[in-house]
Amino acid sequence: MQNIIIIGATSAMAREVAKLYAKEKANLYLIARDTSRLDIIKQDLVVRGANTIHTAHFDANQFDSHQVLIDQAFDALSRVDVLLVAYGSLPNQELCQTNSMKAIEELNTNGISVISLLTYAATKMEQQKSGNITVITSVAGDRGRQSNYVYGAAKGMVSTYLQGLAQRLSKSGVHVLDIKPGFVDTPMTAEFDKGVLWAKPEKVALIIKKRISNKVTFSYTPAFWFVIMTIIKIVPKVIFNKVKL
Repeated sequence: MQNIIIIGATSAMAREVAKLYAKEKANLYLIARDTSRLDIIKQDLVVRGANTIHTAHFDANQFDSHQVLIDQAFDALSRVDVLLVAYGSLPNQELCQTNSMKAIEELNTNGISVISLLTYAATKMEQQKSGNITVITSVAGDRGRQSNYVYGAAKGMVSTYLQGLAQRLSKSGVHVLDIKPGFVDTPMTAEFDKGVLWAKPEKVALIIKKRISNKVTFSYTPAFWFVIMTIIKIVPKVIFNKVKL
């Protein structure tokens, strides 16, 4: 029976991952900002077969609460098999370009707060010498683009952090996985027109769980985004700066 912590448990992808673990009768510790939605999700996961479910309120930008939050989650479960970080916000890029405080807020939410939480969680995992840390970042972190470079900067920061963390924790038997989804059809992207490159959160969740179980380190989700982002990354700057992405 596995013990799972999910931070950002009300997000669409996180909910789908939680459902998969509930079917396996896992013990779940769900953390999110919206406690009313969290209660609804909890009841659904009980019906789906979860063994025990703990919940906790969380505000990403209340940094002084992070250590206590992590300590309480690990204490409740004794041993943690999987820690999934799955929250974030999709900022208004134009507003961030003219309001530095808004830009800083978004960098804190999507980047600094994740690193803060992992600072405490990684030490716990290192001490238990087992487990998995999975963080949902984004393909947007691979190359800055005018349409979302504040968001991309935060996600890129986390991805670089995870590279170093993976190297460090590999010596303790802890698996670190950076999940970089492309376009996913979630409430956060409800206003976007959908096309063939868009994936459903259910599909992304299956991929995430499989990679955790098999200790795979491949990031792009679905896998075809590896090809897309490889092309985007190698386009020369003189050409890249002339296109609108």
